[in-house]
Amino acid sequence: MNTISERQLYEVLLRVWGYTSFRRTQLPTIMSICEGHDTLALMPTGAGKSLIYQVPTLAREDGLCVVVTPLISLMKDQVDKLRRKHISAVAIHSGMTPRQIDIALDNCVYGDTRFLYVSPERISTEIFRARFERMKPILIAVDEAHCISQWGYDFRPSYLRIAELRKLAPQVPILALTASATDQVAEDIMQRLGFKNGRIIRSSFSRPNISFSVRKVENKNEQMLRIINNVAGTGIVYVRTREGAQQIAEILREQGVSAAYYHGGLEPAERTLRQDDWTSGRCRVMVATNAFGMGIDKPDVRFVVHYSICDSLEHYYQEAGRAGRDEKKAYAVLLVSPDDKARAKRMFSSEFPSLEFIKKVYEAVANYLQVAVGDGAGISYDFNVYEFCKRNRMFVGTVLNAIDILRMNGYLTLTDESEHPSRIMFTISRDELYKLRVERGDLDHFIRTLLRMYDGVFSEFRAVSESALATATGYSIDRVRELFRTLWQLRVIRYIPGRCTPLMIYGESGRLPQENLYISPESYKLRKDMAAERYRRMFEYAEGEEMCRSRFIQNYFGEDEAEDCGVCDICLARKKQQKQRPDIEQRIMEFAQQESSIRDVVRSVETDPDVIARIIDKLQAEGKISVDSTGRLGIIDRNE
Repeated sequence: MNTISERQLYEVLLRVWGYTSFRRTQLPTIMSICEGHDTLALMPTGAGKSLIYQVPTLAREDGLCVVVTPLISLMKDQVDKLRRKHISAVAIHSGMTPRQIDIALDNCVYGDTRFLYVSPERISTEIFRARFERMKPILIAVDEAHCISQWGYDFRPSYLRIAELRKLAPQVPILALTASATDQVAEDIMQRLGFKNGRIIRSSFSRPNISFSVRKVENKNEQMLRIINNVAGTGIVYVRTREGAQQIAEILREQGVSAAYYHGGLEPAERTLRQDDWTSGRCRVMVATNAFGMGIDKPDVRFVVHYSICDSLEHYYQEAGRAGRDEKKAYAVLLVSPDDKARAKRMFSSEFPSLEFIKKVYEAVANYLQVAVGDGAGISYDFNVYEFCKRNRMFVGTVLNAIDILRMNGYLTLTDESEHPSRIMFTISRDELYKLRVERGDLDHFIRTLLRMYDGVFSEFRAVSESALATATGYSIDRVRELFRTLWQLRVIRYIPGRCTPLMIYGESGRLPQENLYISPESYKLRKDMAAERYRRMFEYAEGEEMCRSRFIQNYFGEDEAEDCGVCDICLARKKQQKQRPDIEQRIMEFAQQESSIRDVVRSVETDPDVIARIIDKLQAEGKISVDSTGRLGIIDRNE
């Protein structure tokens, strides 16, 4: 890539996107890639990360960019945007049929495809590895790169497989992208991706258009409604639980606010519908758990309210950063009540499992999945953690932490939610099927199309795509599903509808007897210490009253030279105090002339007692007033 000039990059930017200039650190990052350097780009949400790999790829006449990203919805969105610009792009994910994957990979090997989007889970499959070795990649881009670090707040085991691409294409530069990574996480990312001549390029974590604030309140509902009613435009309210999302959305609707709720328990189609309603503006406020996260591309979000405190500043910054991506004024408000800290401590204690509980979860998972001792090695099983917890009367947070410790010790891995396509198999012979087509003319067109698109359906289950069949037949997707159910009821096919669910994968040892389960003390202590430190820093932010909110966040992410933002609650309060200060000083001097007490001042002057105390200290240091042991003020006569 080192033959690409800045002029060529600007030409592509203008020709494809219509922009005349790059944002912030986009150009330095692109130039680093063009010079052949492995590059880690730390850029906040909304900083235009996708252009960093798209522009240099398109500045070359040919060559493939492989983009690893965990979100299927994000892949589809990016592919659609590129295709609308007449740029060849494909995505490989678990929602596709084997035939569709074959065609897409062939296009990457033999065709003119410029961008291949792939989920981390697909990288280790034999079909992908075999085709990748025949591709000609010029860049590998890893989105949400913090997911590869064990020190990160969102570690995902599937990301460890990305290092295999480096082994298969050692000369191809890697671009790692993340919106939130501490220095420790950044170093871990580069090590795990095998950076050879790596560079880190940091975009400032400052978001000058966002007013960060913390509201310490008794009644969160009242404060939340005040914010929503006073700030025009769409927004998000983040909560911790599914039940909380439903309840608060109902409260908002009762107050006349157009609101919906969103969490991981909704069906995929329902989640898509609700997100579309919110993105289009038909719904003003989305009340959501952190399942409403990556891939949200709505620039005009005017406020993000955190009803519940997050478990880390990384989570908070990423979620709050979904406000104001259009760089116009926006608000990020954290609501804190007096009992939040005690509640968080109880939650941390309850969520962090004992060693005995971890072993209990291991046994319960095996029984739930019906895996016998000695079986299951390397096999994946559908696993609904909420259903599992309900059946076993366990708390979800505690179970997820137990599973993560089991993963760190190599026993179990719970993958991210994945789409699994519908599958069918005919249960009657071809001759019997022909008779049915003659008798049921309303099914003939659908069956003929199905047989033309999918082979092998008489001997084994085959993955099918309702959307592809809808396009081929001219029917709606709902009609296609209805026809599948009709054929199933007629006992013509066996039909397994598509679903979206995580997978539980056993390690190489399969299921072990409980007495052979060994949990490394290092892994247990490491996870507990990391979680406790993240909670501590989150509450340090929430309880702080001196340091600018934005500067606190920037310092956390390694920006030691950060300056005050001037628009957060602390900066605004400081400005107000500075305006009031001369008047307060004069009032204190008047009280000192009357030899009044500090208590009299606090009772009479309407401002923060801490402000009064600081001004009294200043006047004492300047030799203007005195304070005796009883707290009585007096004027110091300089002529004595």
